[in-house]
Amino acid sequence: MGDSSGRKRRPTQADVARRAGVSQATVSQILNNSATITVPVETRQRVLAAVEELGYVPDRAAQMLRTGKTQTIACVIPDIANPVYPAFARGIQDVADHYGYDLILYNTDGAAEKERKVLRSVQQGRADGVIVVLFQLTARALLPLMDVGIAVVRLESVQKHGGPYPLDNLYFDNAAAARAAVTYLIGRGHQRIGMIAGSADTPPREGRVLGYRAALGEHGIAVDERLICTGDFREDGGYRAMGELLQLPERPTAVFAANDLMALGAMVALREAGLRVPQDVAVAGFDNIPAARMVTPALTTVAQFPYRLGRRAAELLFDRLGGMAPAGGRLEEMPFELIVRESA
Repeated sequence: MGDSSGRKRRPTQADVARRAGVSQATVSQILNNSATITVPVETRQRVLAAVEELGYVPDRAAQMLRTGKTQTIACVIPDIANPVYPAFARGIQDVADHYGYDLILYNTDGAAEKERKVLRSVQQGRADGVIVVLFQLTARALLPLMDVGIAVVRLESVQKHGGPYPLDNLYFDNAAAARAAVTYLIGRGHQRIGMIAGSADTPPREGRVLGYRAALGEHGIAVDERLICTGDFREDGGYRAMGELLQLPERPTAVFAANDLMALGAMVALREAGLRVPQDVAVAGFDNIPAARMVTPALTTVAQFPYRLGRRAAELLFDRLGGMAPAGGRLEEMPFELIVRESA
């Protein structure tokens, strides 16, 4: 096959259909993972073999013109360097692969202007649906996307319902999870518990500080504001905040960090100060990143199952893309688990 320029002609779906001995409609349905037909396994295998033999690659531009769909979804996250988010994105990717969709990953650094820029990009037709973790913008910023038919799933730190809008929220109870971690530390005999909180005015920080305060209050322990230090959800932030806590006239006997990266940074600061974990200062984190069980001592932390979270977010998104979701928004709570290890 060729044209007058000598270039090899791209195989088409019609070529695949002829090679496999089926209709072009059957080829299209198989390649698009259509759930509207049942295709015999032998037929599906024959079509996929023809695709491989011919080197057929779908023309996405032509598909978009024909269907109005990009066959792409987007995921918006605040920090790709945080190990929680690659696992979250992997869960989304595995579901997207099943539906024959590509995934675009956007990193915003949790900054409002970057969040706005990313949402504008999605709204301009880059994706059929989007899964968002927003630190600064509210649901109002998502309305223009839904107005043009883009499906939206949002990961929330507080219980919020999309109401009449087709906005699906996955809710992770940060306050309850933080309360469980701090309650555990209190149960181990600690009364003076420091907290390394995340970046100011971000939903994870607010929810986890709320849980910290609630646990202390439930056990009759007064909150000492000096024991709450701000980090930045990174190891350096945890290291610096732990240094501040060690400068207090009476240092804490335990520390709860709002994520594992800051907890690891805090452990480095404690080691450099000649203090032992957990004998001198117990440390608990939040996220259960892979490094949490690999450090010495292994880190006590809260698991929020990011891969499972990503899969569920994508399942909700494809429900809506496939017309199988209700008109209004859905709200679903995701689980957490306190993982007790040697650090506390």
